[in-house]
Formats: sequence, C-alpha cells, structure tokens
Amino acid sequence: MRVIRFLENSLPVLAAVTEEDSVYPLPFAGFLELVNQAEAKQTTPLRLILNSIEKAAPLPRDLESLQLITPLDAPEVWAAGVTYERSKEARNYEATGGKMDQTTFYDKVYDAVRPEIFFKSTARRTVGPNQPVYLRGDSNWQIPEPELGLVLNHKGEILGYTIGNDMSCRDIEGENPLYLPQAKIWRHSCSLGPAVLLAEAVEDPYRMEITCRIYRNGQKVVEGSANTSQLKRKFAELVDYLKRDNEIFDGTVLLTGTSIVPPDDFTLADGDRIEIEISGIGVLSNLVKRPAG
Repeated sequence: MRVIRFLENSLPVLAAVTEEDSVYPLPFAGFLELVNQAEAKQTTPLRLILNSIEKAAPLPRDLESLQLITPLDAPEVWAAGVTYERSKEARNYEATGGKMDQTTFYDKVYDAVRPEIFFKSTARRTVGPNQPVYLRGDSNWQIPEPELGLVLNHKGEILGYTIGNDMSCRDIEGENPLYLPQAKIWRHSCSLGPAVLLAEAVEDPYRMEITCRIYRNGQKVVEGSANTSQLKRKFAELVDYLKRDNEIFDGTVLLTGTSIVPPDDFTLADGDRIEIEISGIGVLSNLVKRPAG
C-alpha cells in the first residue's frame, strides 16, 4: 500500500493507492497523522487504511491525472554516501582526476565502521513530483543521484520507503571533500516522492529495483539500474549512526546512497527531465531548470 498527497482546490489531500493504482482519499491531515492515529488505536497504518477504505469508493480519476506533491513534508532530509561500490568508484574518479589506481578517503569510508552521513535538505528546499529541480550556478558537472529513502519517526523506526533525488555537483565535491555541503545543498536540490510505500507492506527492502532515466529534447540519453541488494550497509546501521547524539524528528527522511552514476562526461542541462523508478513505489519525475539570477 502506498500513500500519496495531491492538490485539490489548492489544498493537500492524503490518499492511499492500491496495487491496482486505485486512489482512495483518507480522513487524515497528513502521513504523520495517519501513523499517530494508528498508534493511538493500537493498530498499524496499513490496517487503519484498510478499515478506512473498506466501504469507500475510489476516485473516478486516474493516478496520473492528479497533481501530486511530496508525500509528506520531511522536516529534514539526511543522506548516506559511498554505500555502493559504484558510488565509491565515481567519488574516486572525481577526487583523483580519473587516476583510478590511487587510494582515497572514499575507499577508507567505504570500508570503515562509521558510515558517511550528511545533511541534505529541509522541507523548504525539497520539491515533489513534476516540480523542477535546480542547477547550481557555480557548477559545471551536475548529476542526479537516485536513492531509496527511509521515512523515519523520532525513534528512528522505519515507517516507509520513498524515492529521493540527491542532486549533486561532482566538480565541487571532487575539488575538495570539505566542499560537500556546497556540492549537495542549494535551492530545489532534493526531490521526494511520488509516494510512501508502507514498511509493513514490503517483504524484503533489499530486493528493490532502482532505475534512472534522463531525457534531453525528448530523447533518452542516460539509463541505469541497480538493486538495493548491492548496498554495502544495512538500513539499521545507517539509522543507528544518524541517531547517535542527534535529535530525529517525525517524518525525517534518510537517503541510502546511489549505485547509478551517469557517464563521467555527462552533466545535466536546462530542460532535461529525470525519471527515477523504484519497484513498488512508482516513478519520481522532475524537470531540470537553471533558475535566473
């Protein structure tokens, strides 16, 4: 079962989406209210949804016709880096100027006990499906990073899974790792959506297929795929380090890293369209825009 939000008369509506893509509006103000109500009733979000829609009729409109927004307003978005071998290779390429026979700090963090975890975004910087992600004005080498996102409560429990786009500047990070915040955080540099797949509805989160496609002038110019089975670290390990001496807010999203990196000679351009698909969740689509000023 997936949970989405869409705009109806300029107001957000929470809804459940079945495996058949039928959409059922829910009587909750947002995803977190759904979770809190389920806890108060000593049930689960999935059971509460099923009870809510048992005698209801689905919307007479297709899912594709709805104006989707982020499935929740994540107060903070964090991200884990170098959790896949492909990510380590790409970071090494940036840091060494393509000299792949050199050992770098990315090799060390890939094998270290402590994972790399960094702050990525806030609700104000995050966009939803079909909203534009922005290019950074002082970077010439920018890519999307398609990632599975963990939706957490304040205890660090995984409530569900969503799709995240961790927009990144390869040239800025490659110049100096201390520039990581500037390589990762700017206006519209993160997108989430289109849904939250409830954790209790996922049999094995380490068997989820991730695909990224990039279109330019209507033509597909990049496509890659990966699987969460390729992750170096487990989700519980990443969440444990995020929680250490840190306050986690309900609805926090932790992105778990990428194994899909476009060719080294590729950079995003104004007008490109990015599609990130994860099995069971859907497709997160965003237009790339170079903002004026």
